[in-house]
Amino acid sequence: MKLRTREMAVFAMLGTIMYASKVIMEMLPNIHLVGILTVVYTIVYRKKALYPIYIYVFLTGLFSGFATWWVAYLYIWTILWGATMLLPRNMSRGVGTVVYAVVCCLHGLFFGVLYAPAQALLFGLDFQGMLAWIAAGFVFDVIHAVSNLCAGLLIWPLSRAMLRIERRMAK
Repeated sequence: MKLRTREMAVFAMLGTIMYASKVIMEMLPNIHLVGILTVVYTIVYRKKALYPIYIYVFLTGLFSGFATWWVAYLYIWTILWGATMLLPRNMSRGVGTVVYAVVCCLHGLFFGVLYAPAQALLFGLDFQGMLAWIAAGFVFDVIHAVSNLCAGLLIWPLSRAMLRIERRMAK
């Protein structure tokens, strides 16, 4: 995946937008745009979407500390990227709007479950301890899911706008 100079600049900007959007919305528990931006970037850039995603992950660690909570970030956003990559590319507007929002919602709902293995390994939790950790955070996962579902309705229009911009820039 060789990158052109323009792509490097665009991906740096997109990763920074992900990080900035999270920082701006930090006062709200588990409400952010990172999930929808991950899906939008994946729709538009496919494999290359990993560049802005991992720029976001790196910036998060850099400014918030490369602590134990950060370890799960090394894989948790890649799961959403992978799920989006598996979706058909030729969905209609109505189907795409719903499917992308639901995928983003499910990622939010299962965020604690996806995060739990790293926590269990890092803190020596047994299976019951891991389940207790998931249960304790379930309310926040529901908030995450609902906010991702609502914000996920923006995925279709944002991805179409970015695809149009990319096509114009390619000319």
